[in-house]
Amino acid sequence: MNLFILTDNKWWYKKAFDTFKRTNYQVRFFCSPKGLKLFEDEINQGTIESLDVKENCNFLIENFDLGFSCHCKQIFPKSLVENVRCINIHPGLNPYNRGWFPQVFSLLNKKPIGATIHLMDSEVDHGDILYQQQIEVFEWDTSKSVYDRVLDLEYKLFNENLEALIVGNYEQVKMPNTGNYNSISDYKELLEIDMDKPVTMREAIDYLRAMTHPPYKNAYFLADNGEMVYVAVDIEKRNT
Repeated sequence: MNLFILTDNKWWYKKAFDTFKRTNYQVRFFCSPKGLKLFEDEINQGTIESLDVKENCNFLIENFDLGFSCHCKQIFPKSLVENVRCINIHPGLNPYNRGWFPQVFSLLNKKPIGATIHLMDSEVDHGDILYQQQIEVFEWDTSKSVYDRVLDLEYKLFNENLEALIVGNYEQVKMPNTGNYNSISDYKELLEIDMDKPVTMREAIDYLRAMTHPPYKNAYFLADNGEMVYVAVDIEKRNT
């Protein structure tokens, strides 16, 4: 069986690469063209290749039996997912907050969050669920702390069920509904702080928790002189 993995996440690349080294399966790793800088060393070493999934759709169809999308920023074409079995590793609990940055929106809208491994279809984060698990979110969590726990859970589900995923020995569960979807535009609309917007302290803290994801600078307001001022929150639970 010929396998490929498309990822734009360095953490996931390292985990998957080490995992497949311990198996007899041969897999080719690809990243998006935008990942050239992130994966510069790996590309030079020949362990990962840059690939535009739309331009190389026929290549993937003709040469592979199974593909994994592990935090890939490219949308797989309809023709690809209809001709090659493709599985997505998604950092959200489908059908809640499908799309971009599920943990951010979960902290804001209080919908459940977790990890989902699902078959891919022509819609984003939409196919039949194969494996899924929810995590608990605490009042002291930030986007970063939730995301880190989701990553660990994703890999746990992937690693524990790898053989079943490859051979197709799993139960497929339809999503109960289409849930909600958040685009990158929805996220970008959250970034600028309206300094005159009336909110409760709970809403303000929840917003800053959702926007705090070091080393990235996300939430900002415009100072009187027009300069952007970034804001994050330092939040910590007291250990008793």
